[in-house]
Amino acid sequence: MRPRRQPRNSSTDMAQTKIKELRELTSEELQKNLLDLKKEALHLRLQQAIGQLENTARIRQVRRETARVLTLLTEHANKA
Repeated sequence: MRPRRQPRNSSTDMAQTKIKELRELTSEELQKNLLDLKKEALHLRLQQAIGQLENTARIRQVRRETARVLTLLTEHANKA
C-alpha cells in the first residue's frame, strides 16, 4: 500500500488569512500598501524582461494581492 501524500498548502488558506489582515487596515494604510504592491509589480516585470526573475509565481501573487487591496478600497468608498 502506498503512503498517502500530504496535502499541499492551498493558496486559499493564505488568501483568507491575508484578507483578514487587510480588513483591519485603514484606507490610508491600504493606499500605501497598494503603492508598494504596484512598485513591486513594476520591479518584477523589469526583472522578467531582462531575464533575472527567479520566482515567476511572485508576479501572480502580487497581482492578486493588488486586486484584494483594490476591492477593500472600493468597499471602504461605498461605505462612506
